[in-house]
Amino acid sequence: MRVSELSGLVAQSGRNEGLYEDPHLPGRLIRLFAARPEDFTPSTPILFVHHGDLRNGSEFRDFWLPLVDRLNVLAIVPEFSETEFPGAAWYSLGNRSDDRGGTKPREQWIYGVPGRIFAALRAHGITSRAAYGQFGHSSGAQFVHRSISLGFRVEVALAITANAGTYAMPDPGIAFPYGLGDTGLDDGALRGLLRFPLAIFAGTADIEVASPHFPKDEPAMRQGATRFDRARAYFAAAQRLSDVLDVPCGWSITDVPGVGHDGEKMSAAAAPLLANVLHRSAL
Repeated sequence: MRVSELSGLVAQSGRNEGLYEDPHLPGRLIRLFAARPEDFTPSTPILFVHHGDLRNGSEFRDFWLPLVDRLNVLAIVPEFSETEFPGAAWYSLGNRSDDRGGTKPREQWIYGVPGRIFAALRAHGITSRAAYGQFGHSSGAQFVHRSISLGFRVEVALAITANAGTYAMPDPGIAFPYGLGDTGLDDGALRGLLRFPLAIFAGTADIEVASPHFPKDEPAMRQGATRFDRARAYFAAAQRLSDVLDVPCGWSITDVPGVGHDGEKMSAAAAPLLANVLHRSAL
């Protein structure tokens, strides 16, 4: 992405956007939508927001417009369009596997895209922050927690996964993407994952199962009857593993009363925690 286009993400307060081409995914353009607070400076915290199945980056950016000034954060939404990144394989599952079921080179996994955008923002002086936050809703929540699970968290101060349809359970006995089996993570890596501050947000009314976007395959149904049930099962699995590995669990779970599968309301619910942690993290 050219410097001028990166600068365009903070050109004015409110709505901004630009295009990004990842060096490891040439030819696949990612549109970036940004919500900039009025008092933005290079020390303003950075948050990456991840949309769901509808690939509606501009809408998710607009969810954050009323929040960024109050919280003083820059929200950037990378839109992984269906055209450029088709299906779950290219988005929530990270472009990790090829058509034959083999594992692609790690640098091609799109879980690394937010970190590379952040590095570019630092390189061009747009941000001086040392870490960023992540928030994802629905399929975006799947993207976030799987990326964190697979080690894409070195510069992440806090990650929130909200209303995910399925989870990569912290269980090496269950194959990815429903668990962490066949990922090469050893006990040391699992301990590192459990120590990380991963926050699970679950709408108590996210119990609708008729939507075509609700995963109903057998491995998904084993995680729970609803998205709300699956969130609680995910947290419980982390607690069990922390006992087995004898490591404190840094994960948390927050119920959001009366909210269903609603990206706008879940964003508003998660925003105060994100802002609090990001402002306290080292510059």
